[in-house]
Amino acid sequence: MEATVKPAYQKELFGHPAGLYILFFTELWERFSYYGMRAILTLYMLAKVSSENPGLGWEEGKALAIYGWYTMLVYVVSIPGGIIADKILGQKQSVMIGGWLLVAGHGVLSIEQDWAFYTGLLLIILGVGMLKPNISTMVGGLYREGDARRDKGFSIFYIGINVGAAVAAILVGYIASEYGWHYGFGLAAIGMVLGQLVYIFGQRYLTHVGNKPSSLIHTEESSVSIKEIFQNMLSTKKSLAVVALLVALSFVIPLQFMETEVTAYIVFFIFLSVVVGFMMTVYEDLNGKIEKDRFIVLLLSFLIVIVFWGAFEQAGGLLNIYAQQKTDRFLPVFDYTVPAAFFQSLNPTYIILFGIPVAWFWSRMKKKGKEASSIFKMAIGVIVMGLGFVFMVFATLQYEANGESAIYWLIFAYLLHTIGELSASPVALSFITKLAPLRYAALMMGLYFAATGLGNKVAGIIGESSQAERIDIELSADQNQLSQFVANANPEEVFENNKAFIIETQLYTNSSGEVVFEEVNTDERINSVFTYEGEKSKSELLSRIKTYNTSEDNKLLTYLKFDYQEGEYQGRIEIDQFQTDLEFQTFMGIVIFTVAFGVLVILLLKPLKRLTHGAEEKEVEGLEAEGFEIADDEVK
Repeated sequence: MEATVKPAYQKELFGHPAGLYILFFTELWERFSYYGMRAILTLYMLAKVSSENPGLGWEEGKALAIYGWYTMLVYVVSIPGGIIADKILGQKQSVMIGGWLLVAGHGVLSIEQDWAFYTGLLLIILGVGMLKPNISTMVGGLYREGDARRDKGFSIFYIGINVGAAVAAILVGYIASEYGWHYGFGLAAIGMVLGQLVYIFGQRYLTHVGNKPSSLIHTEESSVSIKEIFQNMLSTKKSLAVVALLVALSFVIPLQFMETEVTAYIVFFIFLSVVVGFMMTVYEDLNGKIEKDRFIVLLLSFLIVIVFWGAFEQAGGLLNIYAQQKTDRFLPVFDYTVPAAFFQSLNPTYIILFGIPVAWFWSRMKKKGKEASSIFKMAIGVIVMGLGFVFMVFATLQYEANGESAIYWLIFAYLLHTIGELSASPVALSFITKLAPLRYAALMMGLYFAATGLGNKVAGIIGESSQAERIDIELSADQNQLSQFVANANPEEVFENNKAFIIETQLYTNSSGEVVFEEVNTDERINSVFTYEGEKSKSELLSRIKTYNTSEDNKLLTYLKFDYQEGEYQGRIEIDQFQTDLEFQTFMGIVIFTVAFGVLVILLLKPLKRLTHGAEEKEVEGLEAEGFEIADDEVK
């Protein structure tokens, strides 16, 4: 008898379906492209247009704001991405479309044109939204219900995420540092192309998973659609009145209190208003005390998610900038200065190293009968992650004393951030799915993505608020007069090629009340080389340095940063102490708030566990494997 040849989708490799390894390498390269680009994104926005490695030349506040919007939208767009897959295209086709959008997005970012920046980011947001929430669902579809190999399959899959993220920050960061930002973006694009090729040529191993949905069977326990919830919200007077009030405030608050991004914030607040209305509608529709009690705990878990990611996501923004601008990255042993983007590889590397030990610790705690509930893990995760910022407090103190901070502060900070993530993140979505009423499971999944996205936007707002306001100045001296003060290796090349430059000075107030700028090396006064942009700038400078009691014995380190724009040099006064104080306050504020928040959750642990009505008692061991990101894909 001839041996029956198995179809490709039934073939196995190393004890797992062959399709697992197709998805493994697809996701590895997709995460390589995404995290490689993320590692250099903020740094690219900050790099001066006329510098050796030109970028967009934006101020730190604007760059961090854009970073916050971008990382928020990546998660929020995952909501329609999941709906499109579940209702129309299926996961397999959605991942394919998402992959091509990502190839296009990373490719466009490699183009050295202003239009390419926003276009590339938009394509990447759409691509991640289509791919991210669906590819892990396909991993689960490779195994039959109850298959003991499923958890190990997810563990293998998440290794791909971590390896791709760790390698990306190093390779893309190196290429961007040595050859230019757009070459870095180009390398990320190449990574995505490789992932897409793996996915295309591996389709024969995936013929049985992620296909277009068949006719939907509606039962009493079927998920309630967003359309139904929206209709119920509009037909209920209480929820409609609350939403109407919040929508009205969504226009009033940005118009009255915000100077930039007014339209974006109006849309953002309207979205949050609708979410509040949805929450009220769902609560009123729940059956009995148990469902309503669990829903209250569910809302708290969303709040924990927002707090956690609001602090954790400083990694790609504020901490990335700190590594670039204020950290001594020179390694004398190798005679090499580490690119700032390299630090983005620490988190996934730590996850590979400590993922199993942290999981073992919590498993041992549970076996010993110690507290190891999901809420407790999430609270401890927030506290440990927040304590990581203590090292950044030390870093700011060292910078204030020495003019630079040591590399090990960031290494230690990322270590605690990762330990916190490994405690909180793996259980977050699993816990939410245990509490959510079955008919609202899909909505709760979407709201979890929204909470994660909101946390990312909070991170951008925190980073933006940590940036000191600068004072604009204009040059009033010729190049010959300036060249002796320019803090660049070759002043002649600076002016011949209209490049950005910095004059490093010390500022103080003399006995006559005049603000004096002295060049740091020669102590020569250089007030004559620039003028203030109007009297308000001068008076603002005087009022802001008043509390520092500046004098010839107490001088403030100051940078006069100039960039060539529209035919002339324009600059800003950046007083180093202003920024250092704000960073200290930001890092210390994160520590205090996260620790206090985590402790409060722990103090409320007993009543909160009662409100879950034993939802975790049915928990199956081993279903909380997690990788570089939150477990936003594993449970559908």
